[in-house]
Amino acid sequence: MHDQTDLTEFVTFTIAGQLFGLPIARVQDVFKPSRITRVPLAGVEVAGVLNLRGRIVTVIDMRHRLDVRHQEGDAPMAIGIEAKGESFGLLVDAVGEVLKLSVTECEPNPINLDRKLAVLSAGVYRLDGELLVVLDVDRVLDLRAAEAA
Repeated sequence: MHDQTDLTEFVTFTIAGQLFGLPIARVQDVFKPSRITRVPLAGVEVAGVLNLRGRIVTVIDMRHRLDVRHQEGDAPMAIGIEAKGESFGLLVDAVGEVLKLSVTECEPNPINLDRKLAVLSAGVYRLDGELLVVLDVDRVLDLRAAEAA
């Protein structure tokens, strides 16, 4: 049994069939985005902005951010986060459950992890038959680095 102090909670979600996690401490809300307004001259990663309960939220398209092809079908979900006083929504395919995982079980990125993914990853957890990639929120939001990659 794990000591409660070494557990971290992650909000899990999928993008193109890959399981990801964000530390719950960084997540403000989960919502179904509506009426996203495109921002002229914004990079392809920026899907646009929307008004969420009176806050202007910049919406980041995680499929573009990870260089994954878009699929038609289900409307995406968004995970609301805040960084440097700004509100962001990360567009993801589906939001999963909250998992409590031991900090000591987090492993460094495998050598064969896709380069674009490795840049955004803070480590991985090997779950039953699945790899959970923990995203580093600050690296995900560093769009200037994305343009250089």
